[in-house]
Amino acid sequence: MMVRLGSSASRYVIATMAALALAACGGGGSSTPTPTPTPTPTPTSSTPVFTSPTTWSVDSGSSGVFYIATATGPAGKTLSFTITGGDDQSFFTVTSSGGLSFKSPPDFGNPQDANKDNVYVVQLTVTDGTTPVNQTVYVTVIKPDADVRVRRVGTGFNQPVYVYPVTDGSGRVYVVERTGRIKILDPKASNPAATTTLLDVSAEISTDGERGLLGFTLSPNFATDRTFYVFLTNASGAIEIRKYKTLASNNDQADTSTADVIMQIPHPRNAHYGGWIGFGADNYLYITTGDGGSPSDSDGNAQNKSSLLGKVLRIDPATDSFPNDANKDYAIPTGNPYATSGGAPEVIAYGFRNPKRASFEFATGLLIGDQGENSWEEADLLLPSDYGTAGTAPNFGWPILEGTHSFVGGDTTGLIPPILEYAHGTGGQQGSAIIGGYVYRGAVTSLQLNYYFGDAATGNVWSVPTQSIARGSTIKAENFRLRNGGFTPDVGTINNVVSFGQDNAANLYIVDADGDIFIVEKKPTA
Repeated sequence: MMVRLGSSASRYVIATMAALALAACGGGGSSTPTPTPTPTPTPTSSTPVFTSPTTWSVDSGSSGVFYIATATGPAGKTLSFTITGGDDQSFFTVTSSGGLSFKSPPDFGNPQDANKDNVYVVQLTVTDGTTPVNQTVYVTVIKPDADVRVRRVGTGFNQPVYVYPVTDGSGRVYVVERTGRIKILDPKASNPAATTTLLDVSAEISTDGERGLLGFTLSPNFATDRTFYVFLTNASGAIEIRKYKTLASNNDQADTSTADVIMQIPHPRNAHYGGWIGFGADNYLYITTGDGGSPSDSDGNAQNKSSLLGKVLRIDPATDSFPNDANKDYAIPTGNPYATSGGAPEVIAYGFRNPKRASFEFATGLLIGDQGENSWEEADLLLPSDYGTAGTAPNFGWPILEGTHSFVGGDTTGLIPPILEYAHGTGGQQGSAIIGGYVYRGAVTSLQLNYYFGDAATGNVWSVPTQSIARGSTIKAENFRLRNGGFTPDVGTINNVVSFGQDNAANLYIVDADGDIFIVEKKPTA
């Protein structure tokens, strides 16, 4: 099945493809034995061979490494890279490991390349110490989005991890701090440090490692039931999904006497919690959980259908089917794959390592950023059709695969590949901790119909067109658009992206670990 996020602003375009069955061919119809073929020797490269692309694009104003040159070479030989030519070689520098960057950020409005057309030409050379091999790379500087500005609207937050819209039409947002507070920020306020506190559970949670207050969402009926939900780790490190109501007289303040632990999940370590919660169009609560934090998931949680770790869960918190269990105040949706048997009834998808951030798109698909271990980061697409069959939940592969690459190995039949992946590293198309984001639906036309995501380790922010997202194919990093240069803020620095968010107007927010909150918005006309 192929599923695309189409260019329509209202829906996914879903197309189905018949599966192609490949049958192994056997000998038959002849009494003469078929000779065993001589295996073809695996070729070995006696000279280095470039494997990185010859064309690349970078936003105007970008700084730092934006391109990583890669090559294969003779076994046991160390490869190193240098700049040896090209009309525009003087504008670049490269590390011996292949990290290419501009000496000064390029300016689309003032091109310095030889042809003055914003296409810079540089020749790279790779050598194993004996044989040098050249490759010319053409770097195109992209015109910045003229109608975009990035503005710092909040500062001084204590380890912020999430932004969520206040739904009263005020334009405000909730800011979740991992240390235990949820604050309300008005991006229009003149003082970016001014906030109101909705909830403070700092004395009730653990915050070592990746623990803390991690997720937040409002009830679909918040306007009438005043209910919200949080994902946190309690004092013992277990996951708790809690429900609260706001004060009847003030929706900006929680009534802590209404606290109700509706779900509790034991967790063995202080890492890999996942941490996202949100309501789908079906009014059920979706929850992402990490695999428990053992190296290579040696505990076996992600592939264990009966474990609640390394999963996407779906529950109905409007009903309590477990009245005798104080830590299970919910019901199991009848459409869950294991609602009656075969696995934990809450599970609708499995095979995840650390899915920290997710978002719904077109009310049908859940876009999930799942952090890798050794070499690869990935984003996945979960569709309602994936978990619509009783007894069968989709498997996203961890730890059999990391991205599309073998990890611990095993049967890969039926595994759902990621929609995108990128390698670990420090370059402009690399990182080591993916942060899932959103498809942009705000007022900036040039940003629309792109999925925005980032990396916490490198601070990179990227986008891919929604029309390029397809079930069954994986977008590679060379097809990401690096947004760092175009998203340079008016004040502060975006260098440690830990989350994205939205407000009621669908403006995109970027949450930086150092305590700053940024809004990506339409630039006012003069």
